[in-house]
Amino acid sequence: MPSQRRWAVRALDLAALIIVVAAAAHFIVLPRLHAAAVSAPVLTLASLEGPPFVVGARRQRVVFLEFWATWCDPCRDSIPLVQRFRRDHPGVEVISVDVGEPAALVRPFAARFGMRGVVLDPDETAAHAFGVSGFPTLVAIDPQARVHVVGIGFDPGIERVMSAAAARYANGP
Repeated sequence: MPSQRRWAVRALDLAALIIVVAAAAHFIVLPRLHAAAVSAPVLTLASLEGPPFVVGARRQRVVFLEFWATWCDPCRDSIPLVQRFRRDHPGVEVISVDVGEPAALVRPFAARFGMRGVVLDPDETAAHAFGVSGFPTLVAIDPQARVHVVGIGFDPGIERVMSAAAARYANGP
């Protein structure tokens, strides 16, 4: 019996150590890795409304990229909020990036939602370059063309989050 208790105590010690290491990685190491801004990749995406949009080009203002798809229900909830932010903040560029779908499918969807600033990523090149793992994903690119992930998934307070991010990144991180 005493050897079984020692084994159980050691197993619990090991489990506690694993939990502490995982917590340290989650709360200390990973946020620091995400905090290091990387340069935006230079990509050219076709626009539904006009000339192609060049991602990663240096601009004098913050650019938000909202990655979404027509089949995504949380995106349908987010799109009107992001589009309202776009209308209310003309000093910030907001680009809606449809991922993996053809223009013939996206165009009527964008018209139904009154969307402006829609670009296409049919082969998911931009989504992969920005590490998009879920929809909607919102990315900010600061005036120095550095990337900052703002949010993944639906957030009913996205306009407030975007305002704070625009103010924070207007002059860099």
